[in-house]
Amino acid sequence: MSLLTIILNILLPPLAVFMNHGIGTTLLISILLTLLAWLPGVIHAFIVNQ
Repeated sequence: MSLLTIILNILLPPLAVFMNHGIGTTLLISILLTLLAWLPGVIHAFIVNQ
């Protein structure tokens, strides 16, 4: 995992997921979790982008 990915996972989780996985269900889940609460979106981004 690059430094850029780690920073984006923390600041903008959906963007980090989009950069690694593109448009799909993973991105949709990331957006929903980030909208509900920021921390679940960050946790999801770190799990998905391993």
